[in-house]
Amino acid sequence: MSATEALAGLDLADVDRVLAGDLAAFEGIVRRWQGPLINMAWRYCRDRGRAEEMAQEAFLRAWRGLAHWRRKSSFSTWLFALASNVFRSELKRFPTETLPLDAAPEPSRPAAQHSDLATRMSHEAVRRAVLALPLRYREPVILFYFHETDVAAAARTMGLPEGTLKARLSRARTLLRQRFPHLEVEHTGMELPALKSGKEA
Repeated sequence: MSATEALAGLDLADVDRVLAGDLAAFEGIVRRWQGPLINMAWRYCRDRGRAEEMAQEAFLRAWRGLAHWRRKSSFSTWLFALASNVFRSELKRFPTETLPLDAAPEPSRPAAQHSDLATRMSHEAVRRAVLALPLRYREPVILFYFHETDVAAAARTMGLPEGTLKARLSRARTLLRQRFPHLEVEHTGMELPALKSGKEA
């Protein structure tokens, strides 16, 4: 059994226990997914405290809507779809300040004498550039690259046709390449794997 299948089994067991009246079983769901949800929320708002509050709201919505999980997809897919809707709604109510893409710093070529540090700083610069994208392009990149969600799952999470999601990913890559012309050549090992389109097929 793979780690993914094991997690899915734990989620299913905890959901069944909660729905059967064992309310404490929800704590297992929170323990497994609190970190990933906070990280996801941070990539929406870029504020740790606010990210924790947004993740807490997502868990509250999940608790209230647990009986509506139809089990056609994994619990984690359902949870992340619900969370993304919560985060999107939260940003509409209280928009976060967005750094213009043109103001994002250019990732520098790693210096030989400080290659590890320079590489880490370069990766962070690209992550900041992604966070500077308009939300309609940022969210697909967050789901597809940072959370390694496939196109079908990311499209379901955002409530979009797969073709629309692919188009937004393509536009996001174009915007980033325009801002950082050397991005593909210099940063092939980072969390945004070369911003290539091959994974989408």
